[in-house]
Amino acid sequence: MRILSALTAVALLGLAGCGDGDAPAAPAAAPGVTGGVTVFAAASLTESFDRIGEDFEAAYPGTKVTFSYAGSSQLATQINEGAPADVFAAASPATMKTVTDAGNGDGTPVTFVRNQLVIAVPEGNPKGVTGLADLTRSGVKVALCAEQVPCGAAAKKALDAAGVQLTPVTLEQDVKQALSKVKLGEVDAALVYRTDAKAAASDVDGIEFPESAGAVNDYPMVVLEDAPNKAAAQAFVAYVRSDEGMAVLTAAGFQAPR
Repeated sequence: MRILSALTAVALLGLAGCGDGDAPAAPAAAPGVTGGVTVFAAASLTESFDRIGEDFEAAYPGTKVTFSYAGSSQLATQINEGAPADVFAAASPATMKTVTDAGNGDGTPVTFVRNQLVIAVPEGNPKGVTGLADLTRSGVKVALCAEQVPCGAAAKKALDAAGVQLTPVTLEQDVKQALSKVKLGEVDAALVYRTDAKAAASDVDGIEFPESAGAVNDYPMVVLEDAPNKAAAQAFVAYVRSDEGMAVLTAAGFQAPR
């Protein structure tokens, strides 16, 4: 499995490596599914898709999965500008719509998981944050995702629902960047997805808050119209939605779609 940053994905498509994790039982491999498959995916999917990519390669010998992780809006722009990719997995329907409206989706996107926000704080919660209102206290530095990014749009919705107005010290382009500010001690809190806080549990605590229930993000996925390897792309989408793929995602804290 290969993992590329969003900014270097096109230049580095020739590099390869492979995962060494043990794969669970998977759907029977379809004939003709081989070769490379390039997946552009929301940054919040990183840990889960890394594992699913390893399992997919084991289930389909002869395939290689390349992941490009970044903010969904950044990835959508790259796709619409012609970046070669087979699958797009976004963190919001609105971001996916920018790709399908441009005619770059092959068929109707499918919602495969949902995700919910938490307040990420340094381990031990030194500022004693218990809810959104605490983020406005003097001396509490907060990181948010930029509003055009799905995690930022969800954060705005939750803050509006709570009647909380705050000025973040930084606006980040994807949820991993917002979380990294907490891990590095540059901020006291950040609004991130539950799955990201769980993945970083050795460094941060995730504080649940009630307003997040009204700002849950659906994650849609689609095979791209100009996918270089549509057979492998369709197989990957099917694998993500299989019992094996969903077990990985739900273990990471994602919710099943409604």
